[in-house]
Amino acid sequence: MDTTKKQQRRRRNRGMTLIEIMVVITILGLIAAAVGVAVIPQLNQARRDRAELDIKSIQNALKLYYTKKGNYPDTATGLRGLVEMQALESIPRDPWNNEYVYLNEGGKPVIISYGGDGTAGGEGQDADISSRDANPGSK
Repeated sequence: MDTTKKQQRRRRNRGMTLIEIMVVITILGLIAAAVGVAVIPQLNQARRDRAELDIKSIQNALKLYYTKKGNYPDTATGLRGLVEMQALESIPRDPWNNEYVYLNEGGKPVIISYGGDGTAGGEGQDADISSRDANPGSK
């Protein structure tokens, strides 16, 4: 009888079997996949929304610059002119850690984020976000 109790105690203290560990890992993987499917699209949309808000903020700083100087900075001066005039604290970077592109096209300033890929064009997360858009920030 003592031997039986010792064997039962050993089985209880033995820990988890390989199959039990694999089942737990599989369950954790399924949970992570479900969360990833739900969260990643929201993260991408949040980045695009932040870029649109940054562009609006830069446009407001450009209006202030125009009010004080009577014109917009040229393309060569770019956003650095807004920092020098203290309309912006620093030159902002887009949510993908790229610099915003500033162009002065015939007196009309344009601010562009090239999206996730950092190059002109693209689709989805890589699509450009521009102040040229008719309604930036609209869904």
